[in-house]
Parts: sequence; structure tokens; C-alpha cells
Amino acid sequence: MHIPFPIAHIACIVRDPLPPTRADLLTLFGAEMPRHGIGATLVGQAGGHAGPPWHGGGMYAVGRFTSRFASLLTPLWDGLGLLRAWRAPGSRPDCIQVRDKVASGVLARIVAAVLGVPFVVWLSFPIVEGYAVRRDAIRRQGRVLAWLPHALRAAVARTVLYGFVLPGARHVFVQSDAMAAALAIRGVPRARMTAVPMGVDTALFDRRYITPSLDPRLDGRHVVLYLGSVAQSRRSDFLLDVVAVLRTQDPDVLLVIAGDAPSPDEKAWMRAQIARRALGRHVLLTGWLPQRTALGYAVRAHAALSPIPRGALFDVSSPTKLVEYLALGIPCVANDIPDQAHVIAASGAGLCVPMDPAAFAAAVRRLLDEPLLAAAFAARGPAWVAGHRSYAILGQQVARAYTAILAGRAP
Repeated sequence: MHIPFPIAHIACIVRDPLPPTRADLLTLFGAEMPRHGIGATLVGQAGGHAGPPWHGGGMYAVGRFTSRFASLLTPLWDGLGLLRAWRAPGSRPDCIQVRDKVASGVLARIVAAVLGVPFVVWLSFPIVEGYAVRRDAIRRQGRVLAWLPHALRAAVARTVLYGFVLPGARHVFVQSDAMAAALAIRGVPRARMTAVPMGVDTALFDRRYITPSLDPRLDGRHVVLYLGSVAQSRRSDFLLDVVAVLRTQDPDVLLVIAGDAPSPDEKAWMRAQIARRALGRHVLLTGWLPQRTALGYAVRAHAALSPIPRGALFDVSSPTKLVEYLALGIPCVANDIPDQAHVIAASGAGLCVPMDPAAFAAAVRRLLDEPLLAAAFAARGPAWVAGHRSYAILGQQVARAYTAILAGRAP
């Protein structure tokens, strides 16, 4: 049921540049929360780009996301944004939430205490562990002078997040049950956490309304899909190792990477990896495409891949990619990080194997060689997503949690 006027307002300090482009912000907070009477006022930094209209509530972009001084000034900018949100007529926040920011989390906790409203934390990725991974990468490069500030940032962020921000939160939203378990080890009570995995807007990913690509390069090929971003940190050259194994067994295999790397140096790296392996005939790297165009390539696929490196950074993640494949009715091969293993087991819509090129290649060959199995996987995916990982379902769960938080109860 749509409620035209919010009965509660949440001031959300976000890490993402504004206007938002991420589906979990646009769909979950911009569309689903208002249906349950919860408005979301976004506070953050301008990204210098045009974005879709924000229908969830107000939006206050103070400062520039790309500023060289952003790391120092962000808490001050967010404080000014909160002040503007507080002064806005008719939308004074009933709750202050910080998402994936440590220093602004300190500010938000203090402001919430002064105003007497609940303070909530939303962790969509393990930010402190991300700092540690960056620190260790710089150390391995032997860059001692660059390592010191990164080491200091990682140590301070760990102390602040786990020692002050999270202990002061009325509730903590996390991305997965694995992340909740990791935080519980650090002392956050499990009863104060709600896992909200990544979801899908099922209307956008309904293959009945997607026009298949007419790209002739796909004709007569056994198309294997990877949808989204590639990067060295994601070990995206693993995809090439898989197709290198597959081409020895199947000369018609074609890996379609419907996406690209986020930066020029990463783009050059991925193309160099393709050339080094002499995979030009077996890899189609489309570059960034409009979403509907990319999905047109996706629905031509016989199988889709979701390899996520194991480790502290990714084991607690909830990848969108796998759920998108399922919603599109594409049989999948994914590796065994906890959330992906759960999705594959619960949906019965794919194969879960270790992140090993031979194992992935064997799973793909099984899907290509057993069309009845692949068809059964494809048929199960959309229904499971609609019942468990659609933003409509997740929106109901999150709205119930906020209702309890604002009423002073445990969700």
C-alpha cells in the first residue's frame, strides 16, 4: 500500500556521491520506504553528475565528492547537511543514520544524542577491513612513506568504529549474515543487527520485457556472461583463466563481459590481460553500456559467472550480480563465499564451486552439456528472487525494523 505522506523521516548520511545511482539507495530508500510511510533525507557530497530524480525525501549535497580535501572536510560538510535537514520545514528527522562513514559516524552519534533521536549505522561493506587491505597492498609495494598514513588511517578507523560508533548505535544494518557474525565477534549484540542483502528490482530484470541483443558476434557461439565491473582487486583476470580452459574443449565459447573497469589504468590492464592470453576471439569486452543494452546481451547467455575472491573483504559481501542473473533466468556458476553459497543452495538455480579455473570451467561445461539441468536452473531463479531478494520483499523487512527502532523496540 502506498502512503503518500511519510509518517517518519530518517536523515541518512551516505558515502555515495549525490544524486545517488546505486540501486539499493534508489529503489530501497527512494521507492520502497515511502510505500511504508518512511521518508529518507540524504546527506552527503555532490558527485558532479546528473542522476535520476530522488523521490524518497529531501537531499542535501554539501561539498564535492571529488575534492582533494574531502577526506578531511567530509564530517564538517555532513554536519552542515544535517543542520539543513533539521531546519527544513515538515521533515525534521526522527532518526539519524550513517552509512559507510567512520568520522561522520562520530558526528552522527553525538548529534543524535543531543537531539534525543535514535542513531543507526548501515554497513554495506567492511570499511575498516578495506582500509587494511589498501594498507597491506602499499606495504607489499615497498612504499614506506605512503604506507604510514594508510596504516594510521586503518588503525584509527578500527578503534573509532568498533570502540565508539557501533557501541552507540541503537541498531546496525549489515549486508549479510556473515557480516553480522563477524561483528558479533567484535561485541556487537546480534539482536541489534539486521542483515539486508543486496536485492533486485524485479520489474527491471524481467526478461520478458528485455530485447535480446542483435550483435552478430554472438551468433553461433556458446555465450558465457559476466555482468558489471572488472578490477584487479576483484581478480577479474580469473574470468580469462576460465575461458582459457573452456576454449580447449569448446572452440565456440565466447565470454561476454557486459561492462568495463572503473578507471583508465584498470581498463588498460584488463585489455592487456586478454591480449597476453591471445583470447581476442573468445572474449567480448563491451565497455560500459546503458542498462537495457547490457541486459540485452545478458539474455543471450547460456550461463553466467559470479566469481568473488575469498577473504575478509569479500566473505561478508552480498553480491548483486548473482541475484541479477537469477532474476533474468540465467543458469549460474558462483563460488563459495557465504552469501552466494546460501543463494545457490536455497534457490536451486545454479552451481557453487571453489574459485578455481578448472572447477568453474567444468561447471560451465556441465550447463552446456546438460540442457535439461540448465533449463531447470533458469526456471527456478526468477521465482526465488521474487520471493526472497526483490526490493519489495526487502523493503517490507527493513520497514518493520525501522518501525520497531523508532518505537524504541528491538526489531
